[in-house]
Amino acid sequence: MKKAVFVYSPEQLGYKFSDTHPFNHKRLTLTMDLLKNIHALDDLDIVPARVATDEELLLAHDPKYIDIVKKAGHGELSEAQCESYGIGTEDTPIFENMHEASAQLVGGTLTAVDYVMEGKAGHALNLGGGLHHGFRGRASGFCIYNDSTVAIRYLQEKYNARVLYVDTDAHHGDGVQWSFYEDPNVCTLSIHETGRYLFPGTGNITERGNGQGYGTSFNFPMDAFTEDESFLDIYEQSMREIFEFFKPDVVLTQNGADAHYFDPLTHLHGTMNIYREIPKLAHQLAHEYCDGKWIAVGGGGYDIWRVVPRAWSMLWLEMTDQKCPTGPLPQAWLDRWQPEAPVPFIPTWEDPIPLYEPIPRKAEIEEKNAQMLAKALHIIRNEKRD
Repeated sequence: MKKAVFVYSPEQLGYKFSDTHPFNHKRLTLTMDLLKNIHALDDLDIVPARVATDEELLLAHDPKYIDIVKKAGHGELSEAQCESYGIGTEDTPIFENMHEASAQLVGGTLTAVDYVMEGKAGHALNLGGGLHHGFRGRASGFCIYNDSTVAIRYLQEKYNARVLYVDTDAHHGDGVQWSFYEDPNVCTLSIHETGRYLFPGTGNITERGNGQGYGTSFNFPMDAFTEDESFLDIYEQSMREIFEFFKPDVVLTQNGADAHYFDPLTHLHGTMNIYREIPKLAHQLAHEYCDGKWIAVGGGGYDIWRVVPRAWSMLWLEMTDQKCPTGPLPQAWLDRWQPEAPVPFIPTWEDPIPLYEPIPRKAEIEEKNAQMLAKALHIIRNEKRD
């Protein structure tokens, strides 16, 4: 059995709204090239992403919606005809062959699932996935099909698995949460910037699930300008409590890289430290509770030059038990991509210290986050006793 596989096909780059849209899968190319430059990714590690079938997409999406996506991508519908389905909007514009490109991303996550669940690899990574805002009959927030929702349903139907979904994107993982809100065999954990300031506006600690699924939805909304220490304290405590509480068969992590200070769409003040630590704990707990079964996908991350390649490289390095480098990034990688980048690269694996000016409200933000965490953990511990 391989330690881990890296799921990728060039066709995943076809998920492209426009040259100026913030969602840009050139970040996949940048990440892979960085890993190859440090000899951390070999061609033998890479497995091709398959295309999800319509039957598989129907695990999470309405047939009429899938038909709309197909027709829109083939130029058969106007923006006005698609708008009620969340397509043809500023966030999610129509692009050519959008169904095919979206199905490729979903298929990549299903490929990762099969490799892990069939025992061909301990872990699997599909950085092209992580489109967590997609709904059953509507696109949202750059996401057409929700690969994580499809994958979790697939895990349930094919492998009868009890699934823990962990989302550390700065935006709340709403599409996945609502898909399993009444399902007691799927637990969703989202750590994100509060919806008071940021799309999609959901993810409050009071969103706990419904019916038989009550008590399996967990949210940890952080205040804007949250820094590393507070982020990681919330992450570690919530992860340990919820793994112990839910005892999953497999963990699926969504690894958005948009909680970084440089991200243009969010207001958190993370540094590369959080992207070193997030996969370490996920890896450890997957082995403690799930016999190592860990599937990881990408997600948000809109500074594709200075942040995403480093963050996602750290994820793969942790998955494969390779030591994360320190010091300078490979000069060949910097020389290749700096001419294209609109911003100067950070030339090292670490961020410079200080990365930003001190935050005047630091103590207040940390206290608010600590109170939120204490309240959420109190709920979990009470439910354990019940």
